[in-house]
Amino acid sequence: MIRIWGRNTSVNVQKVMWALGELGVPHERIDVGGSFGKNNEPAYLAMNPNGLVPTLEDDGFLLWESNSIVRYLAAKYGPGKLEPTDPHARARAGSWMDWQISVAAPAVTPVFWGLVRTPPEKRDAAAIEAGKVKSMAAMKILDAQLAKSAFVAGDALSMGDIPVALMAYRFRRLVPERPGLDNLERWFTAIEQRPAFKEHVLAIPFV
Repeated sequence: MIRIWGRNTSVNVQKVMWALGELGVPHERIDVGGSFGKNNEPAYLAMNPNGLVPTLEDDGFLLWESNSIVRYLAAKYGPGKLEPTDPHARARAGSWMDWQISVAAPAVTPVFWGLVRTPPEKRDAAAIEAGKVKSMAAMKILDAQLAKSAFVAGDALSMGDIPVALMAYRFRRLVPERPGLDNLERWFTAIEQRPAFKEHVLAIPFV
């Protein structure tokens, strides 16, 4: 059975759990990181030398980095489902996963940390506002793509939507003054109706 090491409030763990939910793959999740600790203990570092979450264990195979884990799961358990069979769509899904790391996350994360994980008296208002501006710019890029297709890589949900939708979820929660993004809102409405997203994202505390 697949084991996922990581607390369910981590956005990176949520990527993996959502993918597993979409694929219907039996799994076990073990709390590590945050208030649970254990991620800097020798046993965990032997699996993941970064000391971060998540880590996947699949019949002795170990893998870390959340987007890499989602790609692995899509390739092994979801060809034609989370992993598009068309090579162009598959490449497009991968590019949006990379975009999440390089563009969306650096924009949204300072807003999340500033408003959710920092006490009000210690918040850096300028950094939060700058993050909001960058987040809105990133989401306009996503909105433009979603004017062309129902999901980021085509007409069906793919691995590419998973990391991106989690950034959009945080953006929508944290930037109420956002501009009208009709394509993004249409897409996200479809995303939030999915049972796996409800279970592994919406039902988890936003902390």
